[in-house]
Amino acid sequence: MIRALDITSSALVAQRTRLNVLAGNIANAFTTGQEDGTIQPYRRRCVTFAPDQASGEGPGVHVSEIWEHPSEFKLRYDPGHPHAIKDGPNAGYVQYPNVNITMEYVDAMEAARAYEANIAVMNVTKAMVQQSIQLFA
Repeated sequence: MIRALDITSSALVAQRTRLNVLAGNIANAFTTGQEDGTIQPYRRRCVTFAPDQASGEGPGVHVSEIWEHPSEFKLRYDPGHPHAIKDGPNAGYVQYPNVNITMEYVDAMEAARAYEANIAVMNVTKAMVQQSIQLFA
């Protein structure tokens, strides 16, 4: 039963990381420049999970990679924006991040539900351990 707690705790850590990445995506949904001043929009980040079986510690899950989504940036016409494209066919347009806030919210709700489900499993396992101890006492 302790192993079940290890599996559930690995899932909690993975889902927490996923929620942190999603929160970063939502927070930067309109960021058109980088910290160093370059005019480059924020690129949406995604999380990939993998089983923990390769580590030899038994079943579980971990975050194997946080990667940047390669989709195109959004273009919006705003010639007065300081990061607007100055010349060429897209003159006057501003590149915005490839973040779809609606999808980020849906993903965050899914991650929150998975987190809650893992908490429920942890509570059931804990109750089973307590009952087992009472039986043997």
